Amino acid sequence: MASVEIVEVAPRDGLQNIAAFVPTESKLKLIHKLVDAGVKRMEIGSFVSPKAIPQMADMDELVTRLGPLPGLHKVALVPNGKGARRAMEAGIHELIFVISMSNAHNMSNVRRPTAASIADLEATLAEVDPDGKLIVRVGLATTFHCPFEGTMDEDSVFKTIGEVAAIRGDIELTLADTTGMALPNHVGRMAERALSSYPQMRWAFHGHDTAGFGIANTLAAYQAGIRSFDGAAGGLGGCPFAPGATGNIATEDMVYMFERMGVDTGIDLAKLLDAAKLAVSFAPDTNGSHTLAMPRDRAMAGNGPAAACVT
Repeated sequence: MASVEIVEVAPRDGLQNIAAFVPTESKLKLIHKLVDAGVKRMEIGSFVSPKAIPQMADMDELVTRLGPLPGLHKVALVPNGKGARRAMEAGIHELIFVISMSNAHNMSNVRRPTAASIADLEATLAEVDPDGKLIVRVGLATTFHCPFEGTMDEDSVFKTIGEVAAIRGDIELTLADTTGMALPNHVGRMAERALSSYPQMRWAFHGHDTAGFGIANTLAAYQAGIRSFDGAAGGLGGCPFAPGATGNIATEDMVYMFERMGVDTGIDLAKLLDAAKLAVSFAPDTNGSHTLAMPRDRAMAGNGPAAACVT
């Protein structure tokens, strides 16, 4: 049976843009509900300055109280060497760095050009992980579209991807539709090129649903050969440095689609919907989930293989 990996990002990417502080206890409850639903890999938060992202001010306490969760790969976003060291000291060994393919967005996000972020990533890994023991993800923000520069030039994007890929051969690279403005043919084309250009790298897709193409873009990436996908319970999220970008693709929408296609996600949809309901309660005006909006009996009745698997 075909299978995919769903990386849950609600505790980090989903919550980071919510103005009202979500209590640590509530964050822990969400994480535990997601684990109970079968999530095996999750961005639990980010080790960033609380001045930049106030929602993440409790990261050290959250990780301490979370403790070991057997079977869960805990991932944390870090912006630099200081953040990486904090994460490692807290016991996190899977880190995600974000580098924008657009200079304008990179300047908005971390106040430096893309080339400087790539150089900093190389220096950071040489300093904190000289033996290559960490699992490292790099989110390639604005791979498809930039809120400041518009649709990205594909050759320029792949030139930059090549510079990131040259740092370490085991980095996982995530094609990110940061603004949610990509179309399925664009996503499919870029995913195919990524897999053929750098077959030795691990690839994932991170989408947003601003223009309503999120789940279609996920399918396009899957058909191109990608097997790891980011989603946020309830469709929460949005880049605070990308004006107009709305929530992530809802995890439950991806699970619903893949399971109906006969593609195993390893996630229990009923339990995931309960977790999504909690996630949406933190930001009730930002629900981007189609499956959560369905009558529960209809969603569960349709949950199961309904067509031949797309390969």
